[in-house]
Amino acid sequence: MPHAPTALDGLLDLLDLERIERDIFRGESRSALVPRVFGGQVAAQALVAAGRTVPDDRPAHSLHAYFLRPGDPGAPIVYTVDRIRDGRSFTTRRVVAVQHGQPIFHLSASFQTYEEGLDHQADMPAAPDPESLPTPAEMLPRHLPREVADRLIEARAAVDLRYAEVPPWGSVGEPREPRSQVWFRTNGKLADDPLLHVVLATYVSDMTLLDSVLLAHGRGGWAVGDVVGASLDHAMWFHRPFRADEWLLYDQESPTASGGRGLGQARIYTQDRRLAISVIQEGVVRVPRG
Repeated sequence: MPHAPTALDGLLDLLDLERIERDIFRGESRSALVPRVFGGQVAAQALVAAGRTVPDDRPAHSLHAYFLRPGDPGAPIVYTVDRIRDGRSFTTRRVVAVQHGQPIFHLSASFQTYEEGLDHQADMPAAPDPESLPTPAEMLPRHLPREVADRLIEARAAVDLRYAEVPPWGSVGEPREPRSQVWFRTNGKLADDPLLHVVLATYVSDMTLLDSVLLAHGRGGWAVGDVVGASLDHAMWFHRPFRADEWLLYDQESPTASGGRGLGQARIYTQDRRLAISVIQEGVVRVPRG
């Protein structure tokens, strides 16, 4: 008998774009925790579109993106891919996401054939064992009203995301060092497709990266309504192979916030201590006016 669809199945369906022309794709949207499309969804779908125009032997090694307008969760998104360059080692793609006739998101992604080269990395920081940390269902109701906790659990049901320490909305009014760690993996196994694992990591990378900005100021974020925020731009570099269905440590920090914007930067490590991904994001972080 076929198994009942899981939250991960639903997410994979969301990321499985319809090809409507050689370099034009269409993706569905779904409601997010805020009245706009979740930024990680748009970034992941755009990377899927880019990747489907690139040979399988050229995995993604970087992406740079700008969030231009809030996405409408009630409308599909059309992704147009521009084949910027196909070189002997590197392939470059540009993707524009459009809704209602206007661009909402822009992505540039680069892909590279595998080659040997110099190799070093920053050491993985100390972190608790992910299995020792509370699950979202155990942790979220401790710090949030039940209705808000349930919405967050449902929105992130495809991912097992565990905070190493109390998240921003659990320590409102208590400024802390602007650092945050979470472990994450998908709630279920994924196919052996390198692009799929990169896409899932891209999706998750937009969930918590600005938490460290909030921690520095004792703010809780959307869950408690003490800031208004949105992603502005996002960059990722994929250094080494990894699996998004195995534990990954997302070690995040914020070096600065000013001008209504906050910067988050992070490194993502595999459980066997390999540096897999580097991430930087700037977002709007504003205190609501009385």
